[in-house]
Amino acid sequence: MTVARKMPMTKNSAELNYNDRGLELPVLEGSEGELGLDINKLRQDTGLVTLDHGFMNTAACTSAITFLDGERGILRYRGYPIEELAEKSSFMEVAYLLIYGELPTAAQMKSFTQAINAQSQTKPELQSMIQAFPRDAHPMGVLGSVLSAMSAYYPEYLDQDLSAEKASQVMTQLMAQVKNFAAFTYRTGRKEPLVQAQSSRYDYCTDFLQMMHGQEPDPEVVKALNVLLILHADHEQNCSTSTVRLVGSSKANIYAAIAAGVGALWGPLHGGANQAVIEMLQEIQADGGGYKKFIQKAKDKNDSFRLMGFGHRVYKNFDPRARIIKQSCDAVLAKLKIKDPLLDIAKGLEEEALKDPYFVERKLYPNVDFYSGIIYKALNIPTNMFTVMFALGRLPGWLAQWKEMAESKDTKIGRPRQIYTGAVERSYKPLSSR
Repeated sequence: MTVARKMPMTKNSAELNYNDRGLELPVLEGSEGELGLDINKLRQDTGLVTLDHGFMNTAACTSAITFLDGERGILRYRGYPIEELAEKSSFMEVAYLLIYGELPTAAQMKSFTQAINAQSQTKPELQSMIQAFPRDAHPMGVLGSVLSAMSAYYPEYLDQDLSAEKASQVMTQLMAQVKNFAAFTYRTGRKEPLVQAQSSRYDYCTDFLQMMHGQEPDPEVVKALNVLLILHADHEQNCSTSTVRLVGSSKANIYAAIAAGVGALWGPLHGGANQAVIEMLQEIQADGGGYKKFIQKAKDKNDSFRLMGFGHRVYKNFDPRARIIKQSCDAVLAKLKIKDPLLDIAKGLEEEALKDPYFVERKLYPNVDFYSGIIYKALNIPTNMFTVMFALGRLPGWLAQWKEMAESKDTKIGRPRQIYTGAVERSYKPLSSR
């Protein structure tokens, strides 16, 4: 297993001067040369805290799982470039890599797959729970609820400190069950009978697609799904991943931590971004389909219209996942021979934006959310299921981050500070005198 090395102090340090007193802050260096100030003793020595809205400048942990460099457009899982993994690997192999730190041997891959397959049958009570929700319930709400409910049925995994064996068991269980929950939710929403897993016959992605659509999928579609899930498998300390670690730091059970990650991912600024892409395309279609008009609207700073799926908060150059997924997108559309006005609008937007100096100069290229939404639409997956697909892909990353957090000796319960801006002390007045 790859173990995170302790960040060494450099020969440099920063000095903070406050109240005529100097405080030396050690400078730590990560394995890729990134530098950080160690402020662990800041409050203890000075009484000061830092204010960092959105934690954009705060490293809450050290991690050996994923390296992301937004300036250079780099994304690596355990040191492996995302481009190589997407081209040569499978989602199951990447899941093993993220969770256990190394690419699996053939024997390890077989054992991992068998462990997942052995837990591929969902309890009837949990199936009934999914079917009991209103047909129009948002799938993310269903997924989060059923994940939380698992704690009632598997008390053996609720211990604060699971053994390595039990931790592996519950992680493979979740890999099996989240796949089932997603497929069952899809079928229930369409008022169709549930299709059970056939894990002894199919690989993970093929099995998922046959559970959704009731028939064996095209190999090209399976390949595209593998790529999609690999590209979403982890993305460093984002909103949902940090939520999983934060909840886990309280020693809450793993079901609660993963359910919390689902809740964080649900938001349109995070996992719901590809849903926003399709909704934007529908808006353009309702207006007549003139995408060139909306390109101009997006460039008008006085217009409230936003071009969804272009640019990225982290990647300042390009999203390395977008280049990969574009190839899968083109292959799936060609294979399925899909004729959909929304997809025509999407392709038109892409072509216009890639040659428009306004977007090129600002590096507002189509990102992974733009293309993933198009693929899901081509696979006849309803828009409100897009974020569940994201959650299925992100699950091994959440599990890896939870495992790393649970095993780290440096983990403390998350307890952010604040700068209080409310009323100062005042005296209570009885209701009659107010």
